[in-house]
Amino acid sequence: MSLFKAASTVSLLTLASRVTGLVRDVLFASFFGVSALTDAFYVAFRIPNLFRRIFGEGAFSQAFVPVLASVRTTEGDAGAKNLVDHVSTVLLWTLVVLCILGVVGAPLMVWALASGLQKDPHAYDAAVLMTRWMFPYIGFMSLVALAGGILNTWKKFAVPAASPVLLNLCMIASIALAAPWFRSIGIEPIYSQAIGVMAGGVLQLAIQVPALRRIGMWPRIGVAFSGLRAAWNDPSTRKILGLMLPALLGVSVAQISLLINTQIASWLPAGSVSWLNNADRLMEFPTALLGVALGVVLMPQLAAARASQDEERYSGMLDWGLRLVVLLAIPSSVALLVFAAPLVATLFHYGAFKDSDVGQVAFALAGYGTGLLGLVAIKVLAPGYYANHDMKTPMKIAIAALVVTQLLNAVLVPFLQHAGLALSIGIGALVNAGALLVGLLRRGSYKPRPGWLVFALQVLAASALLAVFLTWAAHAFPWTAWRVEPWRRAGMMAAMLAGAMVLYFGALLAAGVKLRQFVTR
Repeated sequence: MSLFKAASTVSLLTLASRVTGLVRDVLFASFFGVSALTDAFYVAFRIPNLFRRIFGEGAFSQAFVPVLASVRTTEGDAGAKNLVDHVSTVLLWTLVVLCILGVVGAPLMVWALASGLQKDPHAYDAAVLMTRWMFPYIGFMSLVALAGGILNTWKKFAVPAASPVLLNLCMIASIALAAPWFRSIGIEPIYSQAIGVMAGGVLQLAIQVPALRRIGMWPRIGVAFSGLRAAWNDPSTRKILGLMLPALLGVSVAQISLLINTQIASWLPAGSVSWLNNADRLMEFPTALLGVALGVVLMPQLAAARASQDEERYSGMLDWGLRLVVLLAIPSSVALLVFAAPLVATLFHYGAFKDSDVGQVAFALAGYGTGLLGLVAIKVLAPGYYANHDMKTPMKIAIAALVVTQLLNAVLVPFLQHAGLALSIGIGALVNAGALLVGLLRRGSYKPRPGWLVFALQVLAASALLAVFLTWAAHAFPWTAWRVEPWRRAGMMAAMLAGAMVLYFGALLAAGVKLRQFVTR
């Protein structure tokens, strides 16, 4: 399977996840609006997701996938199966302990993440209760990350990429069915979302089982203490744990930044956490469709190239990924900067979602858009280090980016409020990506192919043309006033985005960019 075909598979399935996620958030905003209770839910849901990104999809995957790919290359499937059994055993025991501690420590975590919710005791108590209900979600999702790492190493990308759709469908069902029923029996409807989250976690794990069985990698977990001891003494397991420590610090830095920003947002006007969450949802489209897809596909391939000492292939994959990032991330950033309000109005402006909320979310979205290129590029550049079992360099760079982000918060938040938080994250991501790139260039791991300067100028010229078109489109139509005509607004949005796509890629072709080179890699 070519890199482009693999990345396209992941992108298309990720698109299905993001579309259903967007439907979920639109229904959520329409039914619940923006309030202290919606802030409480987003805080409660963020807590298990924070741990999932640190332990599951974060440090664990970054350490596990390169080692698994290397073991499979050198020891074959039998050696890989032995590693999978041992890692699964250690992970499951760890998750059981972590989930128990999380349920007990929910009040402390809510206070640490969003102490400002105490301004409304009802919202604070709701956040604590929902955290306790949803914290075991981290257990299911960490096991899903384990399964995804195995399947991606075997180039089976479909099931891991499609599984998030199930979470969104469960939450949509909880909004449409459980929330009205809760309201009818006198229970706060927001609690229905905790049920949807947990049901989604169970289903996402369940669909991994047949996929793992088909490739013969369903893990045999040691439930006795002797099995745990044997798994712990495996040198490859120890190596993963050793790699996890610096990776854990690196991933934690990003999540600490998110924690600090959520804490700050909880002290800003009510609704700030929700506005940032809605903007982040729209940001996930380009970051996931491009950045996450490329990271998922490149990680095991880069690790395999390193294990076989194929430096040319390793550098070539990085070059291909970075060119694709520039090709697609720059026009996406332009769209978020100049076309944010129409996007937010078309997607969220229904039901309890007010006109003023549109402007607040668009303001934050523009801030995120500033750093979109960096946010996506990190997903390509960081695997270049992880494939070489270098977790310390990205960690050090992430710490520096955290310092930059928080210094920017001190300057920007007093003037821009919640949008200042988004802008500081965007600028911090650019700093992070730039440092990662410089590091790969200095050590000679990445050697850019010829033609980068001409290619960059071609993309910038096409993006400038796109900016002019989208700026006109943003002001030529009454996007907010069209709330009473949602289908007309949606149709016009589709027409403008289609026109923007034709204009951008047409300009690239006219400038001489050979798009086929990205497909044939």
